[in-house]
Amino acid sequence: QVLPVESGGGSVQAGGSLRLSCSLSGYSINEYCMGWFRQGSIGGRDGLATIGTDGNADYADLVKGRFTVSRDNARNILYLQMNNLQPEDTRLYYCGARKMTSGGRPCLIRYGMHFWGEGTQVTISS
Repeated sequence: QVLPVESGGGSVQAGGSLRLSCSLSGYSINEYCMGWFRQGSIGGRDGLATIGTDGNADYADLVKGRFTVSRDNARNILYLQMNNLQPEDTRLYYCGARKMTSGGRPCLIRYGMHFWGEGTQVTISS
């Protein structure tokens, strides 16, 4: 079972930054579309950013210019750099993964993920 494992959450003041990390327990991220989502205000998960095996990224409008997704295939780690954090960014953040296949769906937020981590809490104080 593919299991994303998140880390890096915490508490910062408004305007601060955090970097989240994610790895796949026992699997290489090289074959996976990877992404970051967060707990939705009315349930479910809101997509923030995805990054494919080719390095192309897809961002939600609400994080463009503030969040940056990246992947280090050599270290098998996915990152989310979050800058200028605001109290409304306080949520549980999830890492997701979906195996890329030839002819399969591209790595875009709207196509979702198949595997999910348990989440890491981000809390922003005003």
